[in-house]
Amino acid sequence: MKVPVLGLAIDERFLTHRLRSTSVAGVTGGVVAIGLFTYRFYVDHLWSWDLLAVSVTIAVVKLAVLIWYRVTD
Repeated sequence: MKVPVLGLAIDERFLTHRLRSTSVAGVTGGVVAIGLFTYRFYVDHLWSWDLLAVSVTIAVVKLAVLIWYRVTD
């Protein structure tokens, strides 16, 4: 199926690949932020509040979108 608004070069496979890559990037960013937070906490004995905020934000947004799609689908 071709998407009429986006033209002939972009089809549903492209949109599916973009969806998967964005999801993997978000999860990877969350894991890296949590890893950096734990490293700074255990090695430097320093609470890195910015990394904690980023980690919690990524987790909350991911779960909120998951719940939203589950409820509306």
